[in-house]
Amino acid sequence: MTTLIANEFRKLRTIRGPWLLLAAGPVLVIVGVAGEVAGGADVTQPQTAIHAVAHAGVMSMLTLIFGITAVAGEHRHKTITDTYLATPRRGRVIAAKFAVYAAVGAVFRLMLALTAVIATAVAITANGGALDLSNSDLWRTLAGGVACNAAFAAIGVSLGALIRNLAAAIATALAWIALVEGLIGELISDIEPWLPFAGGQGSAACTAPPTSPNGPVDSCSPAMRSSSPR
Repeated sequence: MTTLIANEFRKLRTIRGPWLLLAAGPVLVIVGVAGEVAGGADVTQPQTAIHAVAHAGVMSMLTLIFGITAVAGEHRHKTITDTYLATPRRGRVIAAKFAVYAAVGAVFRLMLALTAVIATAVAITANGGALDLSNSDLWRTLAGGVACNAAFAAIGVSLGALIRNLAAAIATALAWIALVEGLIGELISDIEPWLPFAGGQGSAACTAPPTSPNGPVDSCSPAMRSSSPR
């Protein structure tokens, strides 16, 4: 198994596509943080910083696509045949891909967390505030995002193994996120927090939202916040 994992790492180092995909993450995080702070948010409130750093968790969609390329990408480039000839036990191959892509997804999320913290500190300071690094909710938000990205990389590997066409696998994942989860959430709101993408983003929503007579009015995660009742 150790040899299979080493082979997957070696294989991953030789292809540029997944790395170019992940390279977009920090750029999108910086844009998201800047938009959060520049949108008129009160920089003196701790929730502003939590909302800003939570943008790193939204990048789990990139790690999902990254995981899909693990198997579906090999089918596209016809390299999966050599992989299975070298290791006929396909379960071991998929398990090695799980381990490697989940680990890379977690490291990628750590990089995004660092980017988000630096970008948030700069943006808040530039607007007359100060980032409170002693806020435990801030760090729980970041930790939740690390778990979310590792999980979505593993989910991507599974989806790529089930749907071998790369374009079809990515389209299915995006359709689920953009359409299916939204429809299910509208029809059966009680199970919405347990759906994969909503639940993954909820892992970054570390604090209980402020309440009012009408229920929750906000949440930590930008993705969850956009669908919460106002």
